[in-house]
Amino acid sequence: MREAFDRELEQLKNEVATMGMYCERAIDLVSESLLEANMAKAQDMPELSLEITHKEREIESICLRLLLKQQPVASDLRLVSASLKMVTDLERIGDQSEDVAEIIRVDKFFYTGQDIPLRRMAEAVRKMVSESLDAFAKRDIQLAQSVIKYDDIVDNYFEDVKRLIVEKIKAQDCDGEYLLTLLMVCKYFERIADHASNVARWAEFAVTGVREGE
Repeated sequence: MREAFDRELEQLKNEVATMGMYCERAIDLVSESLLEANMAKAQDMPELSLEITHKEREIESICLRLLLKQQPVASDLRLVSASLKMVTDLERIGDQSEDVAEIIRVDKFFYTGQDIPLRRMAEAVRKMVSESLDAFAKRDIQLAQSVIKYDDIVDNYFEDVKRLIVEKIKAQDCDGEYLLTLLMVCKYFERIADHASNVARWAEFAVTGVREGE
């Protein structure tokens, strides 16, 4: 009985890792498309977004099966509960990456510089997503806490973006439509960082049974 349970737990961990890999790929696709003016990469996002959604449903099914049939306790229960909650944030990361890709496809929008720190912001968001998943896989509380704190870095980038855009609009040194679209794209990245921070909190919960801030 325990062997079967352990196999299902291992399957759960593998499926979460796969979903996380898809999310990292999604961020890579939209970041590279924006920064390299590569429309082809944005075209791959709808299919990848569907894969992320399907993976969410598979993981939810595994979690519910474990909860209903195996009735896990202690650390096993925390792992299953955290996984069930985490996939919602991971799915939102996929959705918001697809939202950016849609802007690229529909508006043919690419990053042209303008002294706006989009590249650094995208790299910071990618780091948060990757490390939050590592924290969960390795049950690393310190790494999870580091990711949570790093969200302030992304928030600061977003504040810088808003300030620079306001300055350019006031100076009439800009394409207003381009800058407003850029602001929207940066807001999506800021939201992705928030979801990565949530993933890190669930990684911490899986070990301690406590979420930071609660």
